[in-house]
Amino acid sequence: MHHLRTAFDESGLSLDELGQRMGYPKESARKSAWQFFRSTDPRLSMIEKCAVALGLDVQIVESTGKKKRGK
Repeated sequence: MHHLRTAFDESGLSLDELGQRMGYPKESARKSAWQFFRSTDPRLSMIEKCAVALGLDVQIVESTGKKKRGK
């Protein structure tokens, strides 16, 4: 999560913009992105959506973050 937060801080995007890029409706995008960063155990699918929204390589994020279940 630290890598994603750093990438977000450096991106210049607002929480609204990030949330919308992650696929949230405009009305809830800001709150949803904020809640994502506050989560202590986010779903891998949400980590991937955030990485894609920030233009990051998803495989690098996965290798530095949460392990997939069953592995």
